[in-house]
Amino acid sequence: MPHYVVLQVILKEKFMGSGSGNLTSLEQAINEQAAKGYRLHTVTTASSGSKGFGGGDRIQATMVFESLG
Repeated sequence: MPHYVVLQVILKEKFMGSGSGNLTSLEQAINEQAAKGYRLHTVTTASSGSKGFGGGDRIQATMVFESLG
């Protein structure tokens, strides 16, 4: 088993208001790695810009998971 796993998840921001419209995809990625014996070591985010009117911004989350075993 590798000692580290790196994943990227793209989150689409809501057009109106605050908070991501799909944090469940981020939560799912974290829980899948936890089930495999990894813990979240580091997470960084970067804005990847707007996708036009009504599209909202996209945020790229890069996560590094560390093996517990």
